[in-house]
Amino acid sequence: MPEESITPPGTTTRVLLADDHDILRQGLRMLLSMQPEIEVVGEARTGNEALALARELQPDVVVLDISMPDMDGLEACRHLHTEVPATHVLILTMHESEEYFFQALRAGAAGYLVKKAAPTDLHMAINAVAHGGAFLYPGLARALIRAYTSTPAAPTSEQPVADLQVLTPREREVLTLVAEGHTNQEIADRLVLSIKTVQSHRAKVMEKLGLANITQLVRFAMRSGLLPPET
Repeated sequence: MPEESITPPGTTTRVLLADDHDILRQGLRMLLSMQPEIEVVGEARTGNEALALARELQPDVVVLDISMPDMDGLEACRHLHTEVPATHVLILTMHESEEYFFQALRAGAAGYLVKKAAPTDLHMAINAVAHGGAFLYPGLARALIRAYTSTPAAPTSEQPVADLQVLTPREREVLTLVAEGHTNQEIADRLVLSIKTVQSHRAKVMEKLGLANITQLVRFAMRSGLLPPET
């Protein structure tokens, strides 16, 4: 579900890079330095370093590898999700397996990108997750939809107990657009609302439906018929 976010003028997305390969990290810094709206505020070689720096620097986005010493990226993502909730995690990894992909979503990652992706994908992914959206590598996004449509009637511990009746018509609109992968800015533009109003609606939707992350939101939207399955 890749999406592109238009960054409002005068704003800067603060990014922390976490990867144990120095050359790759330096390359990412050079690549991102070409984007005027992105500022790399720190670098980490381990999961522990990434968590400590995120607590200190409060970046908008942590670009996080999975395979790192001390604490792997998935464990670091879980800690970041609970301890630095205003920071969004974008997993950047060599792993294309669905197993890692689903683990990352369950850990709270807002985006998942493989290292063979184009530089423009990285730019779009950072912009998307920084503004409350999601960026899922296309092939793996289809895996997410397959997983949630293959057994639509199977109950799980993640399945919300609430239904659409608890939402206002506007909240249903926001739920649908979020599930489709739109950013807060795009939703605000489409519905002619302020970003703060969209954020408020989104928070109320998550609270009313008992949803913790975008994975559960997509599942609920599909099971409620708001998001049609892709083929």
